[in-house]
Amino acid sequence: MQPTTLQEAIIYFSNYANCHEAVKSIRWPNGVVRCPQCNSDGVTYLENARVWKCRKNHAKAKFSLKVGTIFEDSPIGLEKWLPALWMLVNCKNGISSYELARALGVTQKTAWFMLSRLRLALQGKDGGMLEGHVEVDETYIGGKARNMNEQKRKQVLAGKGRKNAWAGKVAVMGLLQRHSEKGRSKVRTFTVTGLRQHAMRERVKNNVMDGSAVYTDAFKSYFGRWTCTTSTK
Repeated sequence: MQPTTLQEAIIYFSNYANCHEAVKSIRWPNGVVRCPQCNSDGVTYLENARVWKCRKNHAKAKFSLKVGTIFEDSPIGLEKWLPALWMLVNCKNGISSYELARALGVTQKTAWFMLSRLRLALQGKDGGMLEGHVEVDETYIGGKARNMNEQKRKQVLAGKGRKNAWAGKVAVMGLLQRHSEKGRSKVRTFTVTGLRQHAMRERVKNNVMDGSAVYTDAFKSYFGRWTCTTSTK
């Protein structure tokens, strides 16, 4: 049974046997446990110590589930790592270190450390082209003026109009490929120096395969002649 809510995830992963099977299936999907030092499948599981021992004669013959993973050298148990991973991949709007800290009963500093490692592990290689049905959108990311120091706040609030509303913020563009491999969507994000037509279209052409359907909003920078099919959301 796979947990479908946070409460179920916390209860499910509080059992070490479930943590063991979950990490084992991720590390060795074919079911064959291999030594991280010599890649040999001649290993024996020592249940009381919760480690494997390689039958070949070399240093670090014993290894646990954590060895060779982002969990290695961390005193945090899998019963907290795996619910954190579940929350990260299931919360569409993202998750903050404060929210994770409250959910798992750890400090904010610990939660921040966990999220940093998990996000790095989930980061895909920036290779290959997105294809099929691809959604494209952009936004500005930055702190609110009221949270800035006095000098920075004056710089941001100086002037009037829409252009000033984005002062001090970073333009971020995101592309989402709907339901790619195994029914999962694929997301790619990056910062852009500007939102003019040539910059936006170049990013799309460099990341989306010709012939794909690109869905955007009514932002004018997306309009014009395209190699791939473009339509509004």
